[in-house]
Amino acid sequence: MTRGFRLIFVTSLLLTLLGLCRGSTIGVCYGRNADDLPTPDKVAQLVQLHKIKYLRIYDSNIQVLKAFANTGVELMVGISNLDLLPFSQFQSNADTWLRNNILPYYPATKITYITVGAEVTESPNNASAMVVPAMKNVLTALRKAGLHKRIKVSTTHSLGILSRSFPPSAGAFNSSHAFFLKPMLEFLAENQSPFMVDIYPYYAYRDSPSNVSLDYALFESSSEVIDPNTGLLYTNMFDAQIDALYFALMALNFRTIKIMVTETGWPSKGSPKEKAATPDNAQTYNTNLIRHVINDTGTPAKPGEELDLYIFSLFNENRKPGLESERNWGLFYPDQTSVYNLDITGQSAVSVTTEANVTSSNGTYCIASSTASEIDLQNALDWACGSGNVDCSAIQPSQPCFEPDNVVSHASFAFNSYYQQNGATDIACSFGGTGIKVNKDPSNATRKP
Repeated sequence: MTRGFRLIFVTSLLLTLLGLCRGSTIGVCYGRNADDLPTPDKVAQLVQLHKIKYLRIYDSNIQVLKAFANTGVELMVGISNLDLLPFSQFQSNADTWLRNNILPYYPATKITYITVGAEVTESPNNASAMVVPAMKNVLTALRKAGLHKRIKVSTTHSLGILSRSFPPSAGAFNSSHAFFLKPMLEFLAENQSPFMVDIYPYYAYRDSPSNVSLDYALFESSSEVIDPNTGLLYTNMFDAQIDALYFALMALNFRTIKIMVTETGWPSKGSPKEKAATPDNAQTYNTNLIRHVINDTGTPAKPGEELDLYIFSLFNENRKPGLESERNWGLFYPDQTSVYNLDITGQSAVSVTTEANVTSSNGTYCIASSTASEIDLQNALDWACGSGNVDCSAIQPSQPCFEPDNVVSHASFAFNSYYQQNGATDIACSFGGTGIKVNKDPSNATRKP
């Protein structure tokens, strides 16, 4: 009995430690302020196809929650600023919302965070006084349902909540928000919820290019910025902004609260004055950011510290007001093609060669279904060779895999290339139902001897 108990205890402890040491995570924000977006079902397929495991939505839309059921994707759902008043006034409003909008879909749909309000200190009608009462009511509703330890409650902030961010060690919260900050931080510390912040080095560069270099904003700087108070060296603005928040929290004696970045990114297009808003810069920023974070590099003040973040945004959103850049933060166009090439996992740093098309790590391959229509196969082939980022040069005329010259053969080549490059998962061989998995190497049928 003693030995068996000890084994169970050790196993449980190991599982707990593994859970605590999961490393930093990368998610994406799924905004829907557009009139041309794909349906939530198609979005769920796209998200899985690109191995996005964490998603932030800004409401609790039922169709979205249904679409992500049984996908394994973890959702952060939101309560809007407009709903803060009723949520803060009456516990029954929070109870009803949870009963109608969350419980019917949980746990099939994995919901891990609820944001109560967003950047309230930036909103025209400052609703910050209502945030903490609303958060408490939402937490109480979760506690009644037995979910308060599985779903964390917090609220998001802009970096404008700081009155000073440079040097990082002088980071300080704006004193005008003190009445709201103290009870909010106490809530986060007591419930082990993260301090959520939206960070955009792009805006710092755009608004002050004479003081901030583009390379520093893009993680490309070869020089260092020294914090004169601590001697810490900073090679990018992102780390400096994160550390400014850590120092601001420590100045108020909140040393255990973790920071979570709920929005960051770079626009791929802007107005004539927004010259830094280009696809190349967007790709550079997000690629360098992902690599920086998934390595658990941490920051100069917090080396090795894990950091969870969400890239803004999944799609370009054509209804967003403001400058041209506001409508061009997406990783994808509404037709689901990529705005630029980005690996959310940060694992494909090296381009895959043509020979890799036929290499299988698990003995399975993906080919075109013989029962699929030629039109469907051609559409899937075009997608794989386009936004799917498959190197299809080998199936061009006079190249090794051009013969036999038919859409089934060419699609099989492209399908298997994509399948192997994306982890040989079931979803990577779907292609709208035109792909099927086999155990026979398809390269023998598509290549010339």
